[in-house]
Amino acid sequence: MSKPAAPFLHDVPLLEAQEAWRRCCVAAGCPERVPSAQVSLDQAIGRVTAEPIWATRSSPPFDAAAMDGIAVRSGDTVGAGESTPLWLEDGSFVVVDTGDPMPDGFDAVVMREDVHMADGRAELRAAVAPYQHVRSIGEDVSATELLLPAGHRLRAVDVAAAAAAGATEVAVRRAPVVGILPTGDEMRPIGTDVAPGELLDTNSLMLAGQAREFGCEALLLPIEPDDPGRLTDVILDAVRRCDLLIVIAGSSAGRDDHTAALVDELGSLAVHGVAVRPGHPVVLGAVGSTPVLGAPGYPVSASLTFDIFAVPLLAALEGAPMSPRPTTEARLARKLSSAIGMDDWVRVRLGRVHGSLVASPLPRGAGVLTSLVRADGLLVVPSGVEGYLAGEQVQITLLRGISQIDHTIVAIGSHDLVLDLAASALRASHPEVTLASSNVGSMGGLIAIRDGLCHLAGSHLLDPDTGQYTLPYLDRLLPEREIAVVRLVHREQGLLVAAGNPLGLRGVADLTRPGVRYVNRQRGAGTRVLLDYELGREGIDPRQVTGYGREEPTHLAVAAAIAAGRADCGMGIRAAARAFGLDFAPVTSEPYDLVLEQDSLEDPLLQPLWDLLRSSDFRASVERLGGYDTAEMGRRIR
Repeated sequence: MSKPAAPFLHDVPLLEAQEAWRRCCVAAGCPERVPSAQVSLDQAIGRVTAEPIWATRSSPPFDAAAMDGIAVRSGDTVGAGESTPLWLEDGSFVVVDTGDPMPDGFDAVVMREDVHMADGRAELRAAVAPYQHVRSIGEDVSATELLLPAGHRLRAVDVAAAAAAGATEVAVRRAPVVGILPTGDEMRPIGTDVAPGELLDTNSLMLAGQAREFGCEALLLPIEPDDPGRLTDVILDAVRRCDLLIVIAGSSAGRDDHTAALVDELGSLAVHGVAVRPGHPVVLGAVGSTPVLGAPGYPVSASLTFDIFAVPLLAALEGAPMSPRPTTEARLARKLSSAIGMDDWVRVRLGRVHGSLVASPLPRGAGVLTSLVRADGLLVVPSGVEGYLAGEQVQITLLRGISQIDHTIVAIGSHDLVLDLAASALRASHPEVTLASSNVGSMGGLIAIRDGLCHLAGSHLLDPDTGQYTLPYLDRLLPEREIAVVRLVHREQGLLVAAGNPLGLRGVADLTRPGVRYVNRQRGAGTRVLLDYELGREGIDPRQVTGYGREEPTHLAVAAAIAAGRADCGMGIRAAARAFGLDFAPVTSEPYDLVLEQDSLEDPLLQPLWDLLRSSDFRASVERLGGYDTAEMGRRIR
């Protein structure tokens, strides 16, 4: 009888996919738990108990003095007071130190500093209650008492308590072994030089780290090319050596994507394609008696796949309960759209603005690894929701502690390299402070200030009617509001062009030449407003500029597109051209300012930033970027 057709890239809802994988693993005979072993206490931290831990002795094993002082009979102290001191004769008290067994017949301890000793007698000025400053036998734990249940992940304090209760070794589950198999003709090991079309295998490093953070052992396998025959042999060997095999890449529907077909051929394929984004083309199944997870090759997808699917399975193998991350509510810093039909997992940065938490969505591409690095939390947009509006309350799963988030300066608006440099300098001088920038353009930043969604807005918005920057927009967007403006820098704006300027581009008038490919900034960005202004001065219709509709979110992204040969030029700052080894044709010099509520000038959270802007060392480091004038840095202009 032929095998039924395998499910292929279906949009299986998350909970259904997890349950289908569980049933598949049960049917394949995958172990319910990893084996257990007796280990010494010093080897048990981080492991999960396989059996309950019972106390075999009481702790403390006797009534013990809890303070340095004298042991007394509480009944002998009745009547002692400040005006009626009581003298105890030698023999009616015993000098004790902390931890000493209580002498027979004595039931309380008076601290040494509360006793006046003279001529072998002890003076008391207060009566004591029975068992004052005495640790009773079994106060911590009594013999035969349950100390820890099975399924408990042991911490340092747990093994210390077990030792006090008489244990020298405990039964724990061995660490699950997670096999990690990177695949792909284009993949190369970390540390090698890559040619065009080749990629470094960062996913293995990341997934191995995630496995170890969860208390597992990582079995890192060599990179395998997209050869089904070779992969068959490697997979069959790997599943005999691990408790979970993660095959990286090859999980989608391309010509060289073999994971789903191989799992189906060699074992059982439960699911191919889950309704989550990123991470949609995930493969779930079993080969032999080992669960197999096919993770997408994009790093964000791979990491998320581990959290969603591998972590619950590994917890079940150890018999440990899941430890859900804490959640909180926050206001969304900008509008967020989402596709219907998929749970959308969005990484966000968090900060507290005017007493409320604000969540700024990070770039959502499945290949944007830095979004994982910078994320403070996760926002899950359910499959039936099209997104959220700016300012809307949303539920956030925390990836960092609230105390860290409370020390985050939230900057929303125009992108500039000086903010990145300031973020690094602040962390060096004030490790508790984070400067988190979200690049939505100058107009988006001013709107965020209006709506109370950030501390600072970076702006260089040119008003074509007056030739002024930023200030005219404040009167329109924020009338009757007490708004302050602090000068950050003056900077050169111009055309970023390929090294050597092979097309001889000198200004915006050249953008209409045949064959010139332009890359633009997003709507609302001050750089785009500047371009439109300059095009208007030249009498050029934007539709005459090839590539006008292609948008990038930052100066560095524009520079990267030109450096990669995907565009010939774009408007940006000199520092971005310098960072990518490009040439630069200057167009204008402009101010770049920080806009904030006037009351925020005295906010203690922002004081390290103002101190930084007054630093001559910081100003020098900014000017070394190229194209910046820091003469007015930190000056309030409104």
